[in-house]
Amino acid sequence: MIDAYEDPGTPDRRGGWRYLAWLVARQWPRCLAGAVLASTWMVLLAATPFLMARAVDHGLEPGDMGALAGWTGALVAVGAVNAWLGMLRHRTMTLVRMDANFRTVKVVVGHATRLGAALRGQVGTGEVVTIGVGDVQTISTSLTAVGPGIGAVVAYAAVGGLMLSVSTRLALVVLIGVPVLGVLLGPLMGRLQGRETDYRDGQAVLTARIGDLAGGLRVLNGLGGKGLVAEAFRRDSERLRERGYRVGAVTSWIQALGVGLPVLFLALVTWLGARLAAQGRISVGELVSVYGYVVALGWPVAFLIEMGHQLSRGVVAARRVVAFLRLEPEPDTGTRDAPAEPSMLYDPASGVRVLPGRLTALAGSRPADAAEVIDRLGRYTPSDATWGDVPLSDIPLPQIRDRILVAEAEADLFAGVLREVIGDQEVPVRGAGSVDLRLRRVGATSQNAPADARQQHPADDTAHLEALHAAAADDILQSLPDGLDSPLAAQGNTLSGGQRQRVRLTRALLTAPEVLLAVEPTSALDAHTEATVAARLRGAREGRTTVVASTSPLVLDRADTVVYLVDGKAAATGVHRELLTTEPGYRALVARDEEVVR
Repeated sequence: MIDAYEDPGTPDRRGGWRYLAWLVARQWPRCLAGAVLASTWMVLLAATPFLMARAVDHGLEPGDMGALAGWTGALVAVGAVNAWLGMLRHRTMTLVRMDANFRTVKVVVGHATRLGAALRGQVGTGEVVTIGVGDVQTISTSLTAVGPGIGAVVAYAAVGGLMLSVSTRLALVVLIGVPVLGVLLGPLMGRLQGRETDYRDGQAVLTARIGDLAGGLRVLNGLGGKGLVAEAFRRDSERLRERGYRVGAVTSWIQALGVGLPVLFLALVTWLGARLAAQGRISVGELVSVYGYVVALGWPVAFLIEMGHQLSRGVVAARRVVAFLRLEPEPDTGTRDAPAEPSMLYDPASGVRVLPGRLTALAGSRPADAAEVIDRLGRYTPSDATWGDVPLSDIPLPQIRDRILVAEAEADLFAGVLREVIGDQEVPVRGAGSVDLRLRRVGATSQNAPADARQQHPADDTAHLEALHAAAADDILQSLPDGLDSPLAAQGNTLSGGQRQRVRLTRALLTAPEVLLAVEPTSALDAHTEATVAARLRGAREGRTTVVASTSPLVLDRADTVVYLVDGKAAATGVHRELLTTEPGYRALVARDEEVVR
């Protein structure tokens, strides 16, 4: 099975069938072993009636107890070996399924990581969730039919050969019957693929809507729109349910015919065998063997039908994975180096200029305007923004990501202990004073962190404590039973909204980028905590370039420069108190927050 750190390989993205073939090729020894074990297991199932016929003809009928005992012993031995082979076959195909599952997960997650910020612009959240939750499992399950499917073909041929020794007519019926079943079930397999594709697409859309509703439920409730949206979601759910019923209808026909047609086919073989025995053209033992062959054929026929069903569903899921893997990140054609020294960031689309080493605040009547400016300055959207005298588009993206950090208000928080969630790495952190502190796993404790925190945590946690203190998150640390080693749930679900926001800010401060672009980092905080964060943020980022999108007067009052945005354009620039007196629109924008503060 694939190791967690092993390279999953380069997937074949030319189609669903080719992707499934790639998964098989990546573990072909195991798939071959599964096919050999399944073939041997099924052939031995057919050998059972053969041995039983010999026991009847050579032992029971002539009264030769020695021969009867010998053939009976052989029958028991074959049964024991077959039981052992069945266990090995099941274990091997389980490993095939798990390898395909983990390999596909690694490929999808790795590609999502390579897409980076381009992911959201090219595919919805629901699509990614549907691939991760449903399609990966469907693909891996479909591969478990490979070994038994090959074994079914081998066993089918073997039984046909054994039937030739009994009757040519019976052998022809067996050899022709299964292809006829395939012809009858083929159109249903094609229809299943179409219905399954339609259902998966609808499932992705509905899953994305669930995520959007969960994220905006508080806003919808405040606007009184929760009932309206709930009704629309209910209608979409009903439509998806109808699609699911259509998938189920095709599946039920496949399963019904898959069970019913083989029974009719096997009944025909049994009837023909009985007539031949009555006519004296085959012996009693041969008649017994025919019954046994008929029973043994049940397994190969069932596996062949199941293989067709599973592969039909698997190729639909594989096509969705391949479509995701075909997405490409935005091309990085930058060839010029970023400025060696801290330099001004300039966004021509808005007219915003960010001077190096200063705390700049962006205040706009529409929060999206400030967020768009930050996206352009962080090169998350194409623009003509410049850094110094160099266009951002001309700078290699890794250089920008190393030095410019965009901290979103709803950035993801992964599950793990607090130390890992906020960043367990060697990074520089600036304290409230003018001296840089660096996390080296050894070093002096922070003088800004509370005394009890310094006593409870070792010296190598200096940077973490500094960042937590700067984000006014000391109370979060103190409330956790194991401090920095306390586990947090995914997305910080065990924390309040304000606590999650301070954890995100802590992570951004601990990274200590040369340029920090933060979107609404205090929007979920109460006035007292927000004032504390605003004061400490200025000290923690002293001498570094920081841009904050906010309309809070507590944050704006701490900024060196405030840029007032109107319709996405810089309408005025100055300090907070100056703009309050000179810009009526700015005063009206922040007055509401001032009323709350008072």
